[in-house]
Amino acid sequence: MFVAIVPPAATLAGLEEFLAARRDRDSSWRWTLPSQWHLTLAFLAQVPEPAVAGLLTRLARAAGRAGPFDLALAGGGAFPRLGRATVLYAGVRSPDDADQLRRLASAVRSAATRAGVPVDDGPFRPHVTVARSRRPTDARNWVEDLDGYESAGFTVREMALIESRLGGGEGGRPRYDVVRSFAFSAGAAG
Repeated sequence: MFVAIVPPAATLAGLEEFLAARRDRDSSWRWTLPSQWHLTLAFLAQVPEPAVAGLLTRLARAAGRAGPFDLALAGGGAFPRLGRATVLYAGVRSPDDADQLRRLASAVRSAATRAGVPVDDGPFRPHVTVARSRRPTDARNWVEDLDGYESAGFTVREMALIESRLGGGEGGRPRYDVVRSFAFSAGAAG
């Protein structure tokens, strides 16, 4: 499972259009489906069944303390590094308050931990994965292209707990099912 923000369909369509115009030049990447694009706040590799109810309650509390905020998809990068990448991603920009997204991710991770769910403890690096490569690939040209990309801004009003079913989706890709969405409190200060 993972907790994520899913950008609006129009934002995803704009990114897809940008990438589609450039994809033919490079067959090194396996492109993820726009319907699966999301910004992960916390990755929860193992969620014990008895912990689910507590997790849902604590995520609802965390969402209730968060207020809506604005984001845009902008720029890009690669993991683990540009010259030998296996993941290509679109970056995320927060025009209002760059720390608001990090505070939300921290609150989500804390909620999961308090519910007894182990959380990937790597640093939070906000991104939307757009492609993967089975072997290390030079991503510099792609990142250079993505540096010129920025979506229209959108307001984030909710987050979702999503279950991933490996191999259950289109073309053997994972299938993502929303377990529950959590609306942010309109009156909460970011």
